[in-house]
Amino acid sequence: MTQARVRPPFQADERTQLVGWLDLQRAIVHWKCEGLSEADAQRSVLATSPRMTVAGVVSHLRWVENLWFEVILLGRPADGPQFDEGTEDADMIVDGIPLGQLLAEYGGQCALSNDIVAAHSLDQVGRHPDFKVSGASLRWILLHMIEETARHAGHLDTIRELLDGRKGYY
Repeated sequence: MTQARVRPPFQADERTQLVGWLDLQRAIVHWKCEGLSEADAQRSVLATSPRMTVAGVVSHLRWVENLWFEVILLGRPADGPQFDEGTEDADMIVDGIPLGQLLAEYGGQCALSNDIVAAHSLDQVGRHPDFKVSGASLRWILLHMIEETARHAGHLDTIRELLDGRKGYY
């Protein structure tokens, strides 16, 4: 299902604009995956970055959402592949996991993140005692997530063009 790729209103409150820009980037991630075969979703196109696949990037983005909103902001346990210190880029290891499943998990994580954002002040700071970045406010986290998601949407744009020539912005 295609998600709307709409910029937030020119005149809106800060929260609406921040979440709107983040949701736009999230929708671009989904768009870059539309119509892609399972083989292509798992195919590496960068010899020096073999885990930088469409599926790997989607998984990474899912776990980044979890890290910043659930672990850092709310102080929930630091569980998940991104905390596997023995394996580099463990959150991008997705062999055999269908792209549809990864996109559904990412979408669910984004919905949970938006619920967390709606329930907290933009001035709320993180609560996890083991992470120095817990001093960041929710406002800072949202700005970082816009940057993080947009950067990886750009990666997906390039990967997709290398896979099948499909390109386009927004």
